[in-house]
Amino acid sequence: MHRVLSYAAYGSLALGGIMHFIIDVVSHHLRSKRIPGPETTLYYGINTAYALGLVLFGLVGLLLIRKAPGLLVQWPMMTLSLAASAGWMAICLLFFDYKEPRAGVVIFASLVLASFFTRPSWSKEPQVRV
Repeated sequence: MHRVLSYAAYGSLALGGIMHFIIDVVSHHLRSKRIPGPETTLYYGINTAYALGLVLFGLVGLLLIRKAPGLLVQWPMMTLSLAASAGWMAICLLFFDYKEPRAGVVIFASLVLASFFTRPSWSKEPQVRV
């Protein structure tokens, strides 16, 4: 279950980044929805950077699942993933007026937490008995 949830978390993150880029950058450019100017440059820049961050983090997560699954069950990877999702949520709240990117970040964070709590028993830190 842990492996499936990990694949779902990082796979949906990479797919969501690709879709965000296609919908918010490529389609707007092809349909000429924005008048050329500094605001348009900033709009395309923030959406491209956001989508690229999602795709790269998702692909690195998928690579780690495949090559080093033991890293995903440790605290640093979960902390890094949750910190990244907090950063993406801050970008969504500050710069995006629509709710879809926020929902994607919440889904990613939920899947990361679910995969962490369903990790194999051999990977959990030993309990100290007093």
